[in-house]
Amino acid sequence: MRLDDSPLLAGIELGGTKAIVTLARDRHIIDQARWPTTTPAQTLAEMGDHLLAWHRRDPVAAIGIASFGPLHLDPQDPAFGHIGRTPKPGWTHADVRGHFAALLPGLPVGIDTDVAGAALAEGRWGAAQDCAVHIYITIGTGVGIGVVVDSKPVHGRIHPEAGHLRIRRVAGDAFAGVCPFHGDCIEGLVSGPALAARAGGDPAVLPADHPLWDNVAADIGEMLAILILTLSPQRIVIGGGVGLGQQGLLARARARCADSLAGYLVDHAASDMETLIVPAALGNDAGPLGAILIAQQALGDAR
Repeated sequence: MRLDDSPLLAGIELGGTKAIVTLARDRHIIDQARWPTTTPAQTLAEMGDHLLAWHRRDPVAAIGIASFGPLHLDPQDPAFGHIGRTPKPGWTHADVRGHFAALLPGLPVGIDTDVAGAALAEGRWGAAQDCAVHIYITIGTGVGIGVVVDSKPVHGRIHPEAGHLRIRRVAGDAFAGVCPFHGDCIEGLVSGPALAARAGGDPAVLPADHPLWDNVAADIGEMLAILILTLSPQRIVIGGGVGLGQQGLLARARARCADSLAGYLVDHAASDMETLIVPAALGNDAGPLGAILIAQQALGDAR
């Protein structure tokens, strides 16, 4: 199929700090706009107005939404497409899917988590290609985890929320955590706000050998070991400002993961971690392209 024959798709990536609307054919991005994520009314209106202007110029075939969560993803749920109890002020119960469905009635509208979208994109075009079971983890404003099995994001009663797992803490680390629901869950320990609280300021100014990074690497490594033991992924892809932004953190986390596994699993020694746990290949495009793939799936389901 020629690129011009591919359907024109709109992707909505709604993150905790930024919101991006993307126009694309297949993986080729044609246009894009972004805003800070503020209130639901303002953010959804800005994105919707931009999308509507694109659609009037050149009609889109479907919309895909990749949003922070937790999300209601069961189509039989009266709250389908709404955000659940989120730490993001003002967004609990926001009807994200409904806003865009009402904007362009009759158009297929798909929705999933932002991390599930990024996982799909990394599986199709990025670091998890040819993997039947793979995980995408973003470590940034929060800690989100998307799990894909046979090219489909895992859903159950809701969707994986492994960013709120409780882990074994480093001996002597008494930091209480910042998660308003769980305190010292993994998100409460290693997200951007958690690092700022632990550092007493901007963690980016801390040197690479600061003890804080040892604790953070240990916490991330413990989470990785739990995911390996429970889901047996062929690839774990790490993204996000913390996950990719701190030099040497990923290498330390791999080593601590291997330590946690303690030689129990074949092919999971420290030397195997570099190919099992990898940085995102699509960079900042993983989220927007994930939203495009969600639109593609919605269009296929409608047909």
